[in-house]
Amino acid sequence: MNEILSFLNTTAFAHMHYSNLIMIAVGLIFITLGIVKHYEPLLLVPIGFGIILGNIPGTFAGVYDQGSVMSYIYFGVKTGIFPPLIFLGIGAMTDFSTLIANPKLILLGAAAQFGIFATFFGATLLGFSLVEAGAIGIIGGADGPTSIFLSSRLAPHLLGPIAIAAYSYMALVPIIQPPIMRLLTTQKERVIKMKNPRIVDKREKIIFPLVALLVTTAIAPRAISLLGMLFLGNLLKESGVTERLANVARNALTDIVTILLGIAVGASTQANVFLTYKSLKIFVLGAFAFCIATAAGVLFAKFMNLFLKTKINPLIGASGVSAVPDSARVVQQEGQKYDKSNYLLMHAMAPNVAGVIGSAVAAGVLWGILGH
Repeated sequence: MNEILSFLNTTAFAHMHYSNLIMIAVGLIFITLGIVKHYEPLLLVPIGFGIILGNIPGTFAGVYDQGSVMSYIYFGVKTGIFPPLIFLGIGAMTDFSTLIANPKLILLGAAAQFGIFATFFGATLLGFSLVEAGAIGIIGGADGPTSIFLSSRLAPHLLGPIAIAAYSYMALVPIIQPPIMRLLTTQKERVIKMKNPRIVDKREKIIFPLVALLVTTAIAPRAISLLGMLFLGNLLKESGVTERLANVARNALTDIVTILLGIAVGASTQANVFLTYKSLKIFVLGAFAFCIATAAGVLFAKFMNLFLKTKINPLIGASGVSAVPDSARVVQQEGQKYDKSNYLLMHAMAPNVAGVIGSAVAAGVLWGILGH
């Protein structure tokens, strides 16, 4: 009997707490949303699985257990190694042609970053310290890797809730954005057709990442690991002589890092660490951040139209958040509800990729001001 009791004491059932069951249920919801609803499955499935792994008690093999395999995987998250590698892959996938052809659309990407600073002030009002508010605010950029990168630098103790909030709301972009887009635009504005952008030649595509690197890192030098990898990936793609490297960056490397990042972030949500009042406030602020960022992009597009002879469709302002390419696809789908012949995707990609750059710059600025 003593041996049986000793064995039972080693099982997860003996140490299971209701809070662990809550988090396991959350993990199952994430997996269900990814598989059934196709909400960012490449992110939600590994994150959901990681949440389950992190909340099976008695393993002594979690991300916070020194020397465990999971702790070594989590090392890439807490030290900020994984986010730049993700940015390398994003750069190798991204075509900046529309942004180069119509550079004024970068303003929409910049306007959407207002969500970052609005959330920063909101977090301070809810009692977070300045460095914590800076880490939380970056959720407004709708960029998971950037959120992880900045929180690992400013507030590593909040990394789990911030990462989960950022990726959760990124997955819910198709649900969050359309009501805001419809609320802030008229029927007439939604059917505005934009001219096809000019053709961008190869030389411009090669020069762009080099110039953009110098300009953005001069403004936010602390974001150089993110911006440098982003523009390196794009140069590998556009140079025409490093296709093998670009292919590895956008496929194998990105897939491997995404799996490891998702599992590690999910496993960091152990119930005793994650289920706190602070985490709840972060999730509320995350929803607020996405709404403000979307609204700021749309409203700034309407503001620009006051001065433009050739109007832009305000819906594309919503893609200024850096959830690439989901927010651009949402713009396309929303526009076609009102005019099936209206193709906004190529135009929406300009503020979308500008948002990626903008959120990284904002992270560098916040780290420069608030970091030590």
